[in-house]
Amino acid sequence: MTEAVAAPVVPAKGLRSHALGMVSSTVIGMSSTAPAYSIAATLGFIVLAGTGFKAAAFVLLSFVPVLFVAFAFRELNAAEPDCGTNFTWATRAFGSRVGWMTGWVVLVAQLLVMSSQSALTGRYTLLLFGLDDLANDRAVTTAIGGAWLLALCWLCYRGIEVSARVQWILLGIELAVLVIFSVVALSHVYHGTAGLQSAKPSWDWLWPSGVGLGPAVSAVLLAVFIYWGWESSLSVNEESTDPRHAPGRAAILSTVLLVLNYLLVTVAALAFAGVGSQGIGLANEANAEDVLAGLGGAVFGTSGFGKVIGLLMIVSVLTSGAATSQATIMPAARTTLSMATHGALPKVFAKVHPKYQTPSVTTWVFGLLSLLLYVLLALWSKNVLADSVDAVGLTIAIEFTVTALACVWVFRRTLLSSVRNFVMRGLLPFAGGMFFLAILVLAVIAYAKPDAGETTVFGIGGVAVIGVVAILVGFPLMFAAQRVCRDFFAGRRLTRGVVARDGEVIESYR
Repeated sequence: MTEAVAAPVVPAKGLRSHALGMVSSTVIGMSSTAPAYSIAATLGFIVLAGTGFKAAAFVLLSFVPVLFVAFAFRELNAAEPDCGTNFTWATRAFGSRVGWMTGWVVLVAQLLVMSSQSALTGRYTLLLFGLDDLANDRAVTTAIGGAWLLALCWLCYRGIEVSARVQWILLGIELAVLVIFSVVALSHVYHGTAGLQSAKPSWDWLWPSGVGLGPAVSAVLLAVFIYWGWESSLSVNEESTDPRHAPGRAAILSTVLLVLNYLLVTVAALAFAGVGSQGIGLANEANAEDVLAGLGGAVFGTSGFGKVIGLLMIVSVLTSGAATSQATIMPAARTTLSMATHGALPKVFAKVHPKYQTPSVTTWVFGLLSLLLYVLLALWSKNVLADSVDAVGLTIAIEFTVTALACVWVFRRTLLSSVRNFVMRGLLPFAGGMFFLAILVLAVIAYAKPDAGETTVFGIGGVAVIGVVAILVGFPLMFAAQRVCRDFFAGRRLTRGVVARDGEVIESYR
């Protein structure tokens, strides 16, 4: 049975409207991925997986399913531009419990990644000032990383415009250094001054032929998650000048700019360093955790201009970590704000600062929880902290799977109304959702192996244990929330089955 209903009204939350243009939203989306650090910390491991020069192919191909999921985000946002994004749309499609757990999974991912970025900013702040010995002191790096975290929370608390301006500066420095690195490295390669280990780029690098199934799966598991973060541009949709369309366009543009950036840096690094297992080769395990740091001196030299650029390389990774932390705080605070506004959390989390028009309670609650988790993990064990970061991959796979399938389900009755709807709301989101569902299964299997990470629990890889336990903790929390959020869990706050076309709801299915 069908009935005509009015378009879903996104409840006013007190956020500053018309504060961000599409470019600012794109900057926030790109910053959230930590472009400099993501590729620096991942490329070496992709090569070590057994891909060689074909690492570039996996960086490119992993972008495709991410783009498909980005289409799903765009279509759902056009129908209902709510800053709760995944939480709101999953609730619309699959009901309050799935929606609540989706919100929890998103928050878990953001909490875990904040620990990683805080450790990064702490370490690279010390490296910037030449304090290499202190950079290996866990207590000192934890203190500095915690200070960065609180400072970035304060920036997010002070207003969305301030946050956006800082993002512009940080991302600008980061991308400028990456472009300079790539251009200089490729210049050395084509002028024959890069060394015997170098190789001129070939179009063949962009196709994964000759790579076995095992290395291919490992490479995809690594490469696909370097794109995570672009969806932050949608979490500020209610503060956009065009809430229904600009954030979705920004999300698509973010993913495209990211793949271009990653491909440029990847090809430059592969060409200059080669894939040997000695020296600066990308298959040298000693360089895997940060390939750009190992290549900086070789590309730019160690005196004069080289020293300046080497310093800027450190700055780029530091700004990458800071920008990502800031761009993680914003969506986390807004997801929680949306959950409270829709009655899925206590009302106290729905408070917005009357002057700054930012989520006042949720910004600081998320920041303090992130700080507490970071300190506990850092003091507990460096290995546990590392495995906690890797566990983010499981939550990302769930987030993307649920959102992509929510798009197909919410628009299911309008998919055949046009070729565009069938492709953009059905075929591509479904393909993206199935891909990330497969990635989730493969990741759990891979991470459960005892030698997959730095720790083991009863013979099971610590990455899988941490990821699964963190997700399962959400169930008792959800059952507790049900006792005080009865209207939401009864389906009276966000109704199921709303189907939209071009931003206008045409039917509601009970």
